[in-house]
Amino acid sequence: MSEIDFSNKRILVVDDEERIVRFIRLNLEQDGFLVEEAFTGKDAMNRLRETLPDMILLDVMLPDLNGFEVLRMIRENHDVPIIMLTAKTEEDDRVRGLELGADDYVTKPFSPRELVSRVRAVLRRTEAQRAESAGVIEVDERLKLDFDRREVWLNGELVKLRPTEYRLLYHLVQNAGWVLTHDQILAKVWGYEYRDEPHYVRLYINYLRQKLEKDPSDPKYILTERGVGYRFVDYEREQAGDKDKTKK
Repeated sequence: MSEIDFSNKRILVVDDEERIVRFIRLNLEQDGFLVEEAFTGKDAMNRLRETLPDMILLDVMLPDLNGFEVLRMIRENHDVPIIMLTAKTEEDDRVRGLELGADDYVTKPFSPRELVSRVRAVLRRTEAQRAESAGVIEVDERLKLDFDRREVWLNGELVKLRPTEYRLLYHLVQNAGWVLTHDQILAKVWGYEYRDEPHYVRLYINYLRQKLEKDPSDPKYILTERGVGYRFVDYEREQAGDKDKTKK
């Protein structure tokens, strides 16, 4: 995939500290991005409707609504990529943002290089996700995947996946029967910049199992290869085996 032209990418920065907003604007504009500003949660929702940004940088601490509330409201209707900005380092806060649908987080204070790198990485994988297509796959009588429509069906009902969950499932299924290491999954789903974030993989594997497995503690689709990584069940081989049993 060719490098994205970032010059037409619009970033909405939501932070109540004008100093931080100016700092972010300066560094993003130097890299060719267009920047919009919002200083409250309500202002952010209005700007989202008006400007339709390609990404949102969302601070956790806002004067009216906290960033988690704003994130929840955005995710009710929009799948725009969101990076959370937080001064807190507790893992619970980071996990909460990811659970609510954030694509990533950056902890303050951050360097301009780190911020721009994270923005580029999230935009690259968002563009790659939109280009993915693999037709309809019927894993078994319970699970059907339509990668053309970006839909997942379980027992005849549509399952709502967050963008990162979808990307992870896509890459696991495209390599069904093969073990993907933690590093390979991080590179494919998040980007090489995330090779030191193995907890992302464990967290999102757990999310997928909770949504797709009949018994998440005894998974049948997404299998763990201890000390190595994960693999999606080789459904084509299992289907072939079932047909052979039927013939007999």
